[in-house]
Parts: sequence; C-alpha cells; structure tokens
Amino acid sequence: MVKTIKGIAASDGIATAEAYLLVQPDLSFDKKSISDADAEVSRLKDAIATSDAELTKIRDVAKVSLGEDEAQVFDAHKMILADPEFTGAVEQEIKDQSVNAEQALDDVSKNFIAIFEGMTDNPYMQERAADVRDVTKRVMAHLLGVELPNPSLIDHEVIIIAHDLTPSDTAQLNKKYVKGFVTDIGGRTAHSAIMARSLELPAVVGTNTITGDVKDGQTVILDGLNGAAIIDPSDEDIKKYDKMAKDFSAQKAEWEKLKNEATVTADGKHFDIAANIGTPDDLEGVIANGAEGVGLYRTEFLYMQSEELPTEDDQFEAYKTVLEGMKGKPVVVRTMDIGGDKHLSYLPLPEEMNPFLGYRAIRISLDRQEIFRTQLRALLRASAFGQLRIMFPMIGTLAEFRSAKKIFEEEKAKLVEKGVEVSDHIQLGMMMEVPAAAILADQFAKEVDFFSIGTNDLIQYTMAADRGNEHVSYLYQPYNPSILRLVKHVIDSAHAEGKWAGMCGEAAGDNIMVPLLLGMGLDEYSMSATSVLRVRSLMKKLSTADLKELAERAVNESITNEDNKKLVESYINK
Repeated sequence: MVKTIKGIAASDGIATAEAYLLVQPDLSFDKKSISDADAEVSRLKDAIATSDAELTKIRDVAKVSLGEDEAQVFDAHKMILADPEFTGAVEQEIKDQSVNAEQALDDVSKNFIAIFEGMTDNPYMQERAADVRDVTKRVMAHLLGVELPNPSLIDHEVIIIAHDLTPSDTAQLNKKYVKGFVTDIGGRTAHSAIMARSLELPAVVGTNTITGDVKDGQTVILDGLNGAAIIDPSDEDIKKYDKMAKDFSAQKAEWEKLKNEATVTADGKHFDIAANIGTPDDLEGVIANGAEGVGLYRTEFLYMQSEELPTEDDQFEAYKTVLEGMKGKPVVVRTMDIGGDKHLSYLPLPEEMNPFLGYRAIRISLDRQEIFRTQLRALLRASAFGQLRIMFPMIGTLAEFRSAKKIFEEEKAKLVEKGVEVSDHIQLGMMMEVPAAAILADQFAKEVDFFSIGTNDLIQYTMAADRGNEHVSYLYQPYNPSILRLVKHVIDSAHAEGKWAGMCGEAAGDNIMVPLLLGMGLDEYSMSATSVLRVRSLMKKLSTADLKELAERAVNESITNEDNKKLVESYINK
C-alpha cells in the first residue's frame, strides 16, 4: 500500500531506489552461566574471525572511496582483534567466570574503555576507547547473529533511511550507489543537510517516523523538492516522479548555460556569488558551477577527518590547494569551528547542557592557542598562493576579535622575520552570527575588513530555537522582520565604514531571501555550490531599484515571517 511521509525538503532533487536502513540493531543480551567453556570460546573466535574478514573488506572499500588515511582506522580495529591482551582477556573471563561470550566481551571491553578514557593527558590513547567500543559492537553483533549496517559496503542503488546522519556519515556516502537520504530528525540547516546539498544528493529530514515506516528493500521515492518520501509507490507514482526528475534535470541544464557569466541583475548591478566548501575536494563543484569565489571554507572538516590534530604542514597543503585552485578568486577561510554538534574524539570537550551556546569556535581557539596559532601559521604560509580572507567564528565581543587579530599579527611577524613569504593583503573579518555582535555591528565595522552573516546560527540564537530540532523547526524564520532588521543593520554598518558584507548561511541561496538581500545591498552571497546557477538565474530577472522598496517594506512594515514570504512571492509572480 502506498504511503507518503512528509518532512522538510533539505536538498533538491528526486530519486527512486530501494530503502537501506542505516539504524543500529538491538545488541542487548542476557547473562548466562555456561558449563562448556571451550564451546563458548569457540563461538567467540568465530565472531572475531568474521569481524576481521568484514573489517578487511570495509578497509579495502574505504581505501578506494575515502583514501589511504581514512582507511587506517579499520587497520586499528583489526589490530585490536589481533591483540592477545584484549581477546585473551575475554577468553579468560569466559573460563574464570563461567559466563557466556557476550557477557565476557562486555565486561572486558568496559574495563579497557575505562582505562583508555582515564588517560586524560594523552588524547591519542583516549581515542583508542572509541576504537574498542566500535570493535566490541561488531563482535557482539556477530555473537548475537545480527547485522550491523555499513554504508561503505553498499554495492547497489539505495536511499538511506536513518534516524539522523552525522557530518562524517554524510561525507562517506558513495554517490555512485547512494541516491539520497531520509531521516527522522533534523532541519534544513543541520550539517547533514548542508553536506547533502554539497554532494548534490536529494534529502528529506525531520519526518519523525521514517525509520519505523519503511523496511529494508522497499521501494522509496525521495522528493527533495517538496519534502516527501513515498513508500511502495504505484506505477503511476513512479511515472509522475520520473517526469518531475526529468523536468528538474532540464531546468538544471538551462542554469548550466550561465556557468561562465557574471552575476548581474536586470538593471546591470553586479554582485558576487560564492560557494561554501568543507574540503579541497569540493573545489570541483565550485568550479563546475561557476562560483566567483569561496565564501566559506569550513576548516573544521580537516580536523574531523583526521585521527589527531592536523599538522601545520597538512593544513598548509589543504589551504594552498584551495587558493591555487581558485586561480586568484577570493577564498574566505573560517578558522576552526569545533563544538556544538561537531566533536573530535581526540579533543575531549566538557559535557554541557547547551553546547551550541558553550565552549566552541573562537572560544576554544582563544583558550587553546597552540591549536589556533598552528592554523594561523598554515593560513599565512598559504596566503602567498591566492587571495586569502580569514574570518573568525562565533565572535560575541570586540575583545574576542581584537585578541584573535593580535595572535594573527604575532604569528605573521614571526614568519616574516624568518623570511617566509606572506601576503600583505589578507583581509580579516568575522562571522556575524551572535545577536549581541550584530546589534553592535556599527562598532565592529570600524575594526574588521568584512562581515559574513551566518544566518543558520544568527536565526537560531535570535529565535531561541535549536536549528536541528524538528519540533521547533517552524521557528527557523529567515524572513522574520526581527532577523531582517539585524541583517540590514549589519550591511548598513559595513557600508558606512567602506567595508563589504557577505552572507554564508543557507539563507544566501534562498529564493525568497535573495530579493530582500539585493534590496538591502548585500555584496556577496555564498551558498552550496549546487545553488549558484539557480541564484544567478534568479538575480538576472530582478531589478535592485524595485527591490530596495521591497526590502524597506519587509523590514519596517511587515510583522511576521509569513507576511514577508507572501510579499516577495507576490512581487516575483506579478
């Protein structure tokens, strides 16, 4: 029977494929006393051998899809399985306590994990706790006869069905086989949704129930244009959505014709459309979509994809690759934005009630200066290879910006003294995402070279609504007059001091928001690379003279988010 599940349209596109449930199985077990220890040890050895063979296959796939460095984690897991101190301890527990293999494995692994997690002065050894936990889960699954999902082993076309996807989960999806994903939770500005747009994978999030509604292997149509998943579609449904997919492809082909054109409005005004990236590999999409620069390089993915803090040379090579690849076009690099929902296993952070409002981003950088200085040195060295702009995230006070700038100047002076080539034209700016800073934008504008408005966080902080919580997703209101007033104040403040203002949040590529931002005079629009040509096409049809009045009405006369949405829609459709 056909069933339609509604959610939030997170990434454009339509796909039809069978469902692949990426959900964790139940690994609970009962403690049992056993009389035949040898038989139980034999069960354990079989589970370990199966796990080892599985890890070999996963590692080999990962080498091809992710690279040698990323695949090394599976070598570490295989080493644990081969470690007699670990496996031998489990065997001894079976014999000494006369318990089943599941109980012995659980007892021994918890002991190892506690030891590793207690090594607070050695982040590398602390990280081994996560490896033991993963290996234990795999062996336990084989002891219990249940299958662990592993997207790296997918070898046919599927649509991923999950409760949620972490940024690292999404980054590892193989586009050859994964045609999109649907999740129970999340919002349009969740990092998994942002990554889906970067990967050009259709996605629907925040359905609440999809993991309980669909079974492995069922046919699913994913409608990323309207935010729906159709389970067990009829032949008529499949034909209808095939046509929609073809129409969308035809529209993309029209946009493709604008790839090498400048971004110019109907009345001849030029604006810059840039792209957001997470890794140097994303440059391919930036260039393919004709972006005029990189407006946000999320450097935290360098840290998230590493087993330890990336070295200065590792970072230098990554930044140099991006700057050279953009051939003189501007590249705005955001310094490390770890914390919130982005964690590093090798950099333990304190448990917090409100991590998005806690120890993260520039707050970590100013506190852990050895990490920050390493990143700044790498950026300074790379600056000789292109047009570098650096911005600091989560700035809330002038003191924070001044401290970050002072550290930057100190590292620059040291490099220059050593004879290292460093650009003299690096712009230093800040993410404008904390409401307190936005209100004081006129003061910040005297000291920064530019603002880049991060609407994802600015909206969630202003509206007091977690952007990843589907229950309050209705409060993600980019057109709310309160948000628009903050945005306009930031733009006006920058222009009053002769500085430029950009936007790197998701609203920069929003069809309703773009006309309002043009009317406010926003200089640079940075978005997922896949949105660049669509927005360029939209801008070509708009006149800034008309839009200035439209923006004034939206900021000063409207009362609600919906008022402004209707205001822009009526203008566009007239």
